[in-house]
Amino acid sequence: MNLRRDALQILKETSRTFYIPISLLPPGLQEAVASAYLCMRAIDEIEDHPELDNATKAKLLRTISLTLQAGVDGFAVDAFFAGFSGYENSLEEVTLRIREWSLLAPDTIAPRIWDATAAMADRMAYWAEKNWKIYTESDLDRYTFGVAGAVGLLLSDLWTWYDGTQTNRTQAIGFGRGLQAVNILRNHTEDLGRGVEFFPEGWSAENMQEYARRNLALAEAYIKDLPTGGPALDFCQIPFTLANGTLDALANGKEKLSRSDVFALIEQLISVNMKAS
Repeated sequence: MNLRRDALQILKETSRTFYIPISLLPPGLQEAVASAYLCMRAIDEIEDHPELDNATKAKLLRTISLTLQAGVDGFAVDAFFAGFSGYENSLEEVTLRIREWSLLAPDTIAPRIWDATAAMADRMAYWAEKNWKIYTESDLDRYTFGVAGAVGLLLSDLWTWYDGTQTNRTQAIGFGRGLQAVNILRNHTEDLGRGVEFFPEGWSAENMQEYARRNLALAEAYIKDLPTGGPALDFCQIPFTLANGTLDALANGKEKLSRSDVFALIEQLISVNMKAS
């Protein structure tokens, strides 16, 4: 019970987009989705770390991947320690506690989360070594699949595991890609400041907006097919609504949604859902 409480607290500190939908999920599914989010946040913090060089990032990410691949019925208390040796004071708490997050999910689905996180860590290591050089739209598709489209596939597996919900997998990838494209747009200036450019060569913000909206159209189709009143629909609607709101804000010259904008969009969504139910 304490681990679940800790997980929700760390979630609250690290993501205003996903804390609310995860906190509303039913028991069992909540632990599974929280486990997946926090494991992936753990490796994401390495990928985005401002002080580590790319070779170190790749080494840390591959070590985590190999540790996760060795899981049988969990992980020894010190399973991840050797991989973090020398970096304990540099890494974020969410990263250092990845073993705990990996054990948060019910054991009937936890290995799927280990698999997804291990694969993502390997892909992140590849991109770190490439310094995230994206030249073409195909490169962008590869990157957004590796760090987000694959999360859409994992979520589809979690919905099926929990209550048998079936989804369109191509649309699930679009859901992840769309959210990631919005993140790329929102963080573009900050990324350029650290020497990383996720826009393909010759692309403007308008091109990336179009890419995001094309993938969010797939996300909308994905969401429309989810069972009414089910946890999958409740979960997916919030980040989808915030992603569209962020795109509109960016198109209107704002840097991002304000905290009050976020709450207003969520309240509006909850109100619409209550009227529909």
